[in-house]
Amino acid sequence: MRKLGIVLAAGQGKRMKSKLYKVLHPVCGKPMVGHVLDVLDAVRVDRKVVIVGHGAEEVKAYLGERAEFALQAEQLGTGHAVLMAKPLFEQEDGITVVICGDTPLIRPDSLEAMIRLHQEQGAAATLMSANLNDPRGYGRIVRNEQGHVVSIVEQKDCSTDQDAIREINAGTYCFDNRKLFAALAKVTNDNAQKEYYFTDVVGILREQGETVLAYCTNDESEWIGVNDRVALSEAEKYMRDRINRGHMMNGVTIVDPVNTYIEKDVAIGADTVLHPGTVLRGNTAIGEDCSIGPNCELTDTVVGARVHIKHSILSEAEVGDGSSVGPFAYLRPGAKLAGNVKIGDFVEIKNAFLDEGAKVSHLSYIGDAQVGKNVNIGCGAITVNYDGFNKNKTVIGDDAFVGSNVNLIAPVTIGKGAFLVAGSTITNDVADNDVAIARERQTNKEGYAEKLRAKFKAAKQNKSST
Repeated sequence: MRKLGIVLAAGQGKRMKSKLYKVLHPVCGKPMVGHVLDVLDAVRVDRKVVIVGHGAEEVKAYLGERAEFALQAEQLGTGHAVLMAKPLFEQEDGITVVICGDTPLIRPDSLEAMIRLHQEQGAAATLMSANLNDPRGYGRIVRNEQGHVVSIVEQKDCSTDQDAIREINAGTYCFDNRKLFAALAKVTNDNAQKEYYFTDVVGILREQGETVLAYCTNDESEWIGVNDRVALSEAEKYMRDRINRGHMMNGVTIVDPVNTYIEKDVAIGADTVLHPGTVLRGNTAIGEDCSIGPNCELTDTVVGARVHIKHSILSEAEVGDGSSVGPFAYLRPGAKLAGNVKIGDFVEIKNAFLDEGAKVSHLSYIGDAQVGKNVNIGCGAITVNYDGFNKNKTVIGDDAFVGSNVNLIAPVTIGKGAFLVAGSTITNDVADNDVAIARERQTNKEGYAEKLRAKFKAAKQNKSST
């Protein structure tokens, strides 16, 4: 049966007290509405429409072609919001899922189970519910003897018996699409707020003799809707725990899950160990048998197998099998390491390729460069890639040796097997197997150190006397 999805994302979210539109606030690195669309994709929803209002252009820009959009220009209630999808969906047959854009913790398995219950029982509507130890403030689910939903009663309207009910409305629904829009046409705004309440649809369908069911989720986090920064932090905690558990069940060792932060789309291979303080963002992918951390931050970075990284930051970088990075290294966008490359402490790599077996062990900057196989770059060496106007490239051939504190003034090419003497400033190309030295000849002045000390002492005395 065809599946449709309506995502409610038109509210301003005033309680967030933010310039950022509510559903675009991230949870584990992804905007909340992005998580919701992921769930709808996972249960194979054929068409999705996002109801937008405040911040409409920002939401559209983020989601792009992942969904269709309908504008709720006036905020006249949740029923009115769903009604904005009518021009797109009213002629469709199938099941329509209605879900809020600020509920990032809904699981695909739960939504799939709710849809399956809806289909098997031939219901007109099925809603998701949850049992809370303290349900105060939430609408209660009232069932009849058959377990069908009779009504949703808000806290302020509960009788004594209804107030004792622990099952609450989690705010996610599925409907027979035709019956949904037929019932919506009968919803009125005859209430103190003069709004069209979507929950009134349940009562209308019951009055028509239709079957209304509830699927009770066993995960208390799924019902959380994010309306303020406190709820945002709670959602982040639940999502992070869920992500970490998933990786651990797939064979990843996380030494301290409380202090390990992994975003939703990160992939990690089996037998990799994550040490405390590890932060993995974006589309980072890590291979098997790696050791990451402590205190590493990787963003949109691809890491091969058997890689060791500690106390380092990598962004839009690639690290080949068997390589090591850190401590205290910084791999910037465009840094690409082949296999068995060593990047040591306080080394920065930017827009550079280092081939198999290359080593940059400490205190160096390599930018806009191509470094060959088995090249050794000594302490303090740098590629001088920017002349104040343009970025220029340095090319270093296989098996070359770059001594400590060498400046490579780009554009420059160093041949295979070349040897650059420590302290040199290289401005011209060096041919294969040549030795290059570019520094002032040393001059020693015999006994002159005593004269210098006397001179400095006299100058200091003259200054103090004045």
